Amino acid sequence: MSPETIVARIEEQCPGIVEKHFIAYDGMLTLQTAPQRAWELLKFLRDDEVLHFHFLTTLCGIHYPNDLGQELCVMYQLHNWPKNTRIRVKTYLPIEAPYITTVTNLWATADWMERETYDFFGIIFEGHPNLKRILNVEDLDVFPLRKEYRLEDGTRTDKDDRFFGRMGNEGRRFD
Repeated sequence: MSPETIVARIEEQCPGIVEKHFIAYDGMLTLQTAPQRAWELLKFLRDDEVLHFHFLTTLCGIHYPNDLGQELCVMYQLHNWPKNTRIRVKTYLPIEAPYITTVTNLWATADWMERETYDFFGIIFEGHPNLKRILNVEDLDVFPLRKEYRLEDGTRTDKDDRFFGRMGNEGRRFD
């Protein structure tokens, strides 16, 4: 099934639901939709007799700290097994209002994926049957995969970047 066929079918059945579409670096068709229409698009992709993207392969969060108003992204990857076709659906949320409708009523496997996304990115899946932390301690008050913290502790003196194949240490002493 070609990307053109998929996009044409969606536009025919659900005009305007896809805001943007493109072929990503990995060759996968990527569809972008508004958060308010994500559930509707995903349900259509699953239930349509032509497209039949019945398998939710992946659901995860992404943090784009420099994209004001669209700092958080929920990314879904779907698979049509009989035609061996995969697609990606993305929707963007402001960090101040990280709310999106759950898809656990479409795919039971979304349960733990949504919990993990909440746990690490703070995206709230409205209607989720048990949205709570799954991997981190319950009283953690941050979302560790958001790019809000320095990657390394600048006060460490025991680490020499040369040992890790990094350059840019000319003129620094490590003893």
